[in-house]
Amino acid sequence: MEGILISSSPLRFQPLRTSQRIATIAKRRKQTTVCCDYYYKGGKLVDENMVVLRKRIHEMKMVERNYEPPTHWMQWEKRIYCGYDATICDALCILQTSLMNSRPSVAFGTLLLILVSVPVSTAFFAFRILDILLWLVNAIQVA
Repeated sequence: MEGILISSSPLRFQPLRTSQRIATIAKRRKQTTVCCDYYYKGGKLVDENMVVLRKRIHEMKMVERNYEPPTHWMQWEKRIYCGYDATICDALCILQTSLMNSRPSVAFGTLLLILVSVPVSTAFFAFRILDILLWLVNAIQVA
């Protein structure tokens, strides 16, 4: 039997070579990311353009209809129809700006507060309406 040198075995754990490989892989990824950031700005440019694309498609549909809302809409809906897109974009811009300028914990806390408060308030009003209905049933039975 021939003796095998442990130090030259390919199966032996070699931490220095592993860390060098990880560093090389990380460097390659970083170079790729820099390239992607240069051309695509990390996907930000694509997301911004999707909003612009949707807005242009909607504007083209409005032009095809001569900016006239459907006839079955109410009068106040027809008045708001032309400026509706700008109003929605402005509102979402304000919301996005305030969320981007705040700490992530504040944004998540606000979202959690909304997600918890809506079902709680709905349940509160449902029980209050049930209480009123039971009071009415008791009043009808007494009379």
